[in-house]
Amino acid sequence: MGCWLNGEPCQYIAVGDRGLSYGDGIFETIKVVNQQPSLWHLHKARLVQGLARLKITCDLVDIERCVFEACQQQSTALGVVKLTVTRGGGGRGYNPVGSGPASILVELYPYPDYPLANWSTGIRLFPCTTYLAHQPLLAGLKHLNRLEQVLARQEWQSAEYGEGLVMDSTGHVIEATMSNIFLVSDNRLITPDLSLCGVEGTCRTFIIEQAKKRGGTVEVLNVTLAMLFTATEVFVCNSVLGIWPVRAFQAPSWSEEKHWPVGQMTQYWQQTLIEVLG
Repeated sequence: MGCWLNGEPCQYIAVGDRGLSYGDGIFETIKVVNQQPSLWHLHKARLVQGLARLKITCDLVDIERCVFEACQQQSTALGVVKLTVTRGGGGRGYNPVGSGPASILVELYPYPDYPLANWSTGIRLFPCTTYLAHQPLLAGLKHLNRLEQVLARQEWQSAEYGEGLVMDSTGHVIEATMSNIFLVSDNRLITPDLSLCGVEGTCRTFIIEQAKKRGGTVEVLNVTLAMLFTATEVFVCNSVLGIWPVRAFQAPSWSEEKHWPVGQMTQYWQQTLIEVLG
């Protein structure tokens, strides 16, 4: 629906841009509601953290202007903006010295046409065999190197699965291919520790922060398949799709498929997202 580079309409990006050559950059995928970027304060905070960790210099005022101008081009109630900030061109090989200025790429898309049942009755998770490697320097960031997710997503094409569960090399549950995961056990809300790998999604952060504001808590733990099996509710979330209940999953080591209801905790957070974000 539209693409802008540094605020100007574009169709191409320079072949020497380090984002293309080395995945040297950060991106954010943002839900647009009535021409406004939803959860922008959380996207901005993660973006700032990522740019600082990668030591990429870029004017935040310019980034915000590009994002908000793109959102104003959204002609329907819902849309999606993809914001990519790269280190720009230049530099010698992997050495970024002499590169820049940073490139700000903004793309505007229609809202995805997901099945309505994903929100109401839930999804089945596919058991991905692609494991996430540990890299604490990059853990949590939404950087441009997403080959692990690409490999994991290639593992299934059947429409019977709405998402795929991804674990790390030690067998801990980390996330789904494009979303974070939460489970409910003994009325406790739990989400995996992402200090070694995975993406700290803005919807995940929103739930953690809102739980604290409402006098509750979210436990961040090393989650095992056994914990998942004994959970009473499971859901996945991201800033674009919101919350999808998980209704079924079978790990290769399980003798049968596990089924979950769309429980009260899941419904509560679905409603909270709607009330706060629209």
